[in-house]
Amino acid sequence: MKFETKAIHFAERKRGAGCVPTTTPIHTATSYVHDSMEALDRILGGDDDGQSYGRFDNPTRNALSDLVCELESGAGAIACASGMSALHLGILAALLDRPKQVLAANALFGATTKLLLSVFGPMGVETEFCDVCDLAAFEEAVKETKPGAVVMETISNPLLRVAAMDKIAGICAGVPLIVDNTFATPMMVRPLELGASIVVHSATKYMAGHGDVLGGVIIANEEHFPSIRALSRTIGPTMSPFDSYLTMRGIKTMPLRLERQCANACKVASWLADHPRVERVYFTGDPKHPDAATIARLFPRNLQGAMLAFDLKDAGRAEVFRFMEALKMIVPATSLGDVHTMALYPAMASHREISAKMRHRLGIGDGLIRISTGIEAVEDIIADLEQALLT
Repeated sequence: MKFETKAIHFAERKRGAGCVPTTTPIHTATSYVHDSMEALDRILGGDDDGQSYGRFDNPTRNALSDLVCELESGAGAIACASGMSALHLGILAALLDRPKQVLAANALFGATTKLLLSVFGPMGVETEFCDVCDLAAFEEAVKETKPGAVVMETISNPLLRVAAMDKIAGICAGVPLIVDNTFATPMMVRPLELGASIVVHSATKYMAGHGDVLGGVIIANEEHFPSIRALSRTIGPTMSPFDSYLTMRGIKTMPLRLERQCANACKVASWLADHPRVERVYFTGDPKHPDAATIARLFPRNLQGAMLAFDLKDAGRAEVFRFMEALKMIVPATSLGDVHTMALYPAMASHREISAKMRHRLGIGDGLIRISTGIEAVEDIIADLEQALLT
């Protein structure tokens, strides 16, 4: 089946007691009984599949996990309580029997950087950062640090750089490669097919897609999924049944939404590039993008991303605040991937946790604004940007 068909049908209509629901129900039970103690014993021991306790398995959550696993071409997946809990679980699993050293992309979501430095750091895990878009520098960093794991994003947040993930996987040579694929979704790129070991998503974003879910998903290859599953059963960072249901429902329309969002982003980016109040636009569909060759090779032709960013000319915090407060339709909120267009100020939100010095070193200036393009009429998105830029 094609991706769009899988998004609608895969893992649905599991047979129940004499009937087949057309949509996976919300199972709220925390524990389950079986016809015999021997059956329960086999399930608890991992010899048979089945439900025993909500921290281990849940039918609704399992259906979502199976769906995302199929879309990402994985060996197994677990729906988690948030994208950060999925990433935390992935790093823990990757480092279980490996050197406590992480090599991370220097351009990452601010909370990911904080997780590495403030959570894993005190646990004795050292993190080195490097430019993963510079393959020679990355290869040298791998030789020098001998990492236990490598962490990167498919599309970096918020400046939208795209590294040659397949070549990076080759350089890793057995070192687990953990990829945050939230910005791209498996509709655009499937990192496990390119050599990654573990993939994570904030399901809050494009998968659920409607601003009403908090969740994440971790997907892994055959080598790493057993460790992830074992850790998950012990720690219990799992998604609720209701959020699992909403995410599964959202994925059904993700292909349609993402097609529209990518098309809208292309038009908005082109319009912003010609606006006198805009210094620079960052967009993966730009033919002049510094990673254009990699993007053309790894991404589908008409699906190059729905995120964009721009530098407001001669602007700092006050000017950005004025612009954000002038928006009438676009939502100035701290997320992305929703059906509505959203604007975010990285220095205040997504990258608040890292120092101003580090932000500026990465190119995240005080006038940078990130846009998550929605599915509205593109003319209305542009009209709202126009009036806010003129404020």
